[in-house]
Parts: sequence; C-alpha cells; structure tokens
Amino acid sequence: MEGQILEAIVAIVVGIAAVALYYVGSNWLLDRVFADRVAPDGTVIKAYDRLRERVRPWLFVGPALLLLGLYLVYPAIQTFILSFYNSNAERFVGLSNYEWAFNDPEFQQSIGNNVLWLLIVPFTSTALGLLIAVLADRVRWGAIAKSLIFMPMAISFVGASVIWKFVYDFRGPGNPQIGVLNAIVVALGGEPQAWMTIPFWNNILLMVILIWIQTGFAMVILSAALRGVPEETLEAARIDGAGEVQIFFRIMIPQVMGSILVVWTTITIVVLKVFDIVLAMTNGQWDTEVLANLMYDWMFRGGGDFGRGSMIATVIMVAVIPIMIWNIRRFRQEEEMR
Repeated sequence: MEGQILEAIVAIVVGIAAVALYYVGSNWLLDRVFADRVAPDGTVIKAYDRLRERVRPWLFVGPALLLLGLYLVYPAIQTFILSFYNSNAERFVGLSNYEWAFNDPEFQQSIGNNVLWLLIVPFTSTALGLLIAVLADRVRWGAIAKSLIFMPMAISFVGASVIWKFVYDFRGPGNPQIGVLNAIVVALGGEPQAWMTIPFWNNILLMVILIWIQTGFAMVILSAALRGVPEETLEAARIDGAGEVQIFFRIMIPQVMGSILVVWTTITIVVLKVFDIVLAMTNGQWDTEVLANLMYDWMFRGGGDFGRGSMIATVIMVAVIPIMIWNIRRFRQEEEMR
C-alpha cells in the first residue's frame, strides 16, 4: 500500500514537472527561433511579433489536441471501421453486424432498458436537484444538507453499487435481513424479496443509484444558477401577490432554464454510457442489460467479437452525438446573444 502511494506521488510530481518544463522550454524555443532580426545599429529589420503570438496558443492546446486525436478520434474511427468486420476483424462483412443487432432480442432489450433509463434518470435527477437547491437555501443548515447530498459525487459508480448492494441485499426467508430495504419490508409485516431478480423493478432500483449520485451534481449547478436570479424580481412578484409555487414555476425556472438544459444533457450523456452500476449489481442478468454492458460482453468475453462489440459501441456513439451537437449549438446561440 505504501509503495503504491509513493508511486502515485512520484507520478504526480514528475508529471507536473514535465508539463512545466514543456511550457517553459517551448516558449523559450519559440522566442529564440522567431526572434526579431536586429541590425548592428539596433534597428529592427524584421519583426516576428505577430507570428509568435499566432503560434504561442498552439503550444498550449497542441498537446491536448494530439492526445485527443490519439486516444479519442482515432479509436472512434477505428471502432466504426471494425463494426463492418467479422469477429476477428479479418473479413469485411458489410452491414451484417447491424442486421444481427436489430433482430437480436438481447440487443432490443438493451435498447429498451437504455430508453427507460433516459426517460427516468435525467428528469428525476434534475428535478430533485432543482427542488433541493431551492429548499436548502431557505434553512439555516442548508449548507450542511447540500454537502451531504453532494457527497455521493465523490464516490465511484462501483463504490456506490457496493453500498447499494447492502441496501438491496436478500438473505432468504427465515434469515436475518441485513439489507435495509428488506429489513423495512419485514418490519412492516411483508416478505423479503430478491429485488435484483424482479424484472422491471430491478431496473428502477438500479436507476435509483445513479439518481442518488447525479442529484448532487444537479443541485450544485442549479443552486449557483438560482443565485443569479435578481432578488428584486422575486420581491416584486411577492408584492404583486404571487405565491411561492407561482414564483418557482413562473420566475425561477424560466430564469435558470439554460442551466437546467445543461444539467439534463450532461446527465443524459452519462446515462447513455451507464455501465459500472449494471456490471457491479447484476452483470446484465434478469433483464437489466444495457448497451454498454452488452458491448463489454461481446468485445471482451467468450473470446471476444470485435465486429459486434464495435457495432454496439458505434450505436452508443451515434446516440450521444445529436445531444452534443444540440448542446454546442445552443451554447453558441447564448454566446451570440451576449
């Protein structure tokens, strides 16, 4: 354990030093290579100020663009190409992988589950985050409440799944129930259930985990947005006789709609890529399969099928792209309005 901590510290120090050295060294080299030409009498023969200023920003964004191209753009293109090949990526099979997918019951079920996640998780997380952001500002211990609600954001999806495994735990009839949910059911006179094996409801219970995590994110963003609502507008509405519910729906929500859409789209993208929770809780069993988990199964298990695994990854990527394009366009429109 101590060795791993030491290695992590060394990696951080070396990484920061390397980045600092790169930026200092690259700027020094730029100033040397494109130094102004000066005559012996001190007159500037040729100035390179504008050229240096054009090149300098690329010294900062260049490494990031290179890494994005190497680890994001190239793999995405290669994945799309592999989706037209067979299992070992040696023979071109055209659209057969796509034909198989849309006739495969498991793939269809994964699509249905992903749609269910998309309908429930972003809306619920955003709505709860907005509600908590409004209510927490009205109590003295609001800061403590916000801290507690945001805390799950610091936990990995797998770590959160382990926590919720204990909440949904089932030990069989007649055995002591250590699962919180079953303990409540037994205390109320009901029978304990193996919740993760009950189709449809097991999907809802898995969504609760992601909602628990993402509500804190929504709350923080929307709380900051609500602070930008002019207090004079709220006071004027109260003087005119508007109730708190009317103020919430007719003034607050329209004022922070841009932030609400940002939160909603961000959580939507997270939902489309959801994988860790399903893998850790059910591994896709009992009708809980989602696209990312199905992709993992086809790509890395049972010998692997590069064609079908890449095809499913392409479907996920295509599903995310329209949301990103819409978000970027909306952001540009807001920038132009400013």
